[in-house]
Amino acid sequence: MKLLIAKVIDMGLQMDKLRKETLAFVETNRVLGGEMGEYRYSSVVTLPTLYSSTYAVMTRSLYNDLDVLTSAERQAWIDYFNRYQDDDGLFRDPVIFNQYSYKGDYFGNGRPHLTCHILTALTCLKGVAKKSFALVKKFSSRKNLESWLESRDWGKRVASTGNEIMNLGTILQYARDFQNDARAGSAVEFLLNWLDTHYIHSDTGVWGDIDIVEPQQRSHAVQAAYHWWALYFYDHHPIPYVERAIDTLLATQNQEGGFGWGVHNSSEPYKSSACEDIDSIDPLARMSFYTDYRREDIKQSLEKALGWVKQNQMPDGGFVFMLDKAYQYGHPELNGEKNAGAMFPTWFRTLCLAYLGKTITNNPIWSFPWHFCNCPGYQFWEHE
Repeated sequence: MKLLIAKVIDMGLQMDKLRKETLAFVETNRVLGGEMGEYRYSSVVTLPTLYSSTYAVMTRSLYNDLDVLTSAERQAWIDYFNRYQDDDGLFRDPVIFNQYSYKGDYFGNGRPHLTCHILTALTCLKGVAKKSFALVKKFSSRKNLESWLESRDWGKRVASTGNEIMNLGTILQYARDFQNDARAGSAVEFLLNWLDTHYIHSDTGVWGDIDIVEPQQRSHAVQAAYHWWALYFYDHHPIPYVERAIDTLLATQNQEGGFGWGVHNSSEPYKSSACEDIDSIDPLARMSFYTDYRREDIKQSLEKALGWVKQNQMPDGGFVFMLDKAYQYGHPELNGEKNAGAMFPTWFRTLCLAYLGKTITNNPIWSFPWHFCNCPGYQFWEHE
């Protein structure tokens, strides 16, 4: 009994240490003397960015750290985000917007991508976006939505299409659930039904006109599917060919325990990125509750992945996008040094740990009370 008690105490101390280190790193990137919500991306940049602010909110939320905010602080952070919402409903980062502008029907990055992050951050803070989304009117037309879907790249750039469809779908789900827009609800239903029957392969459970026998192409296909499965899971829409999807997901794990095959790291492909890892960890964790199929294999895979994810935490308490490589997330003010923590990977790898904590019962991350956000996008667990 004493040994059991000692083990339980030690497990709790491990999680307490991880939590304190991670939150301390997030705090080092808060702009001292700035307004509520201003965070930098890393120690090597100078300007606060909205992306970095969302990463701070979402990481702190996972660790139940937002409860320390006063009601005035919480509202100030909500107001900070809402100040940057344009009249079309999409949010604009004043620092990086000129680099990532929203052009026409492209939703892969820029304001639509940022908007999805801010919607989750606002929900974590118990806030809502003030303005409605102009895109709902256009995409509530089934003709327009179907034409847009057909015009996406379903070949070698299917992973980019994954981002596009997730960003549009997430905004539509948010407009339906948080702004009571029935038109958005009909559009989401059409979108998911369309994905059920277009460009998906019954023998693999993933989408795209690419040969997934080749490991890197398999990784591209899974990265695309991860973004769409999030829409499926949030709406409790049945996953098509779920058993074959599980087979494909398990096949993405590499010998180091991560899920990289060189999509982001061609010189050292097994040093997988935060994106490659979560793109397999998230759906595997969810699907282990969805079906009994290969459940033990999934558990063993995720147990192996846990050690790899932890390796990506640095002495500064933060996490890296890739080990032994600097990584710039599309803009100089979103730059992370080699083997030094940065805000995006710290959030994404913490989110990985939270998903692993839902499935690995023999580890302290399972007993930790991870806090998820009941909002479409990245950070919900079981949407009510």
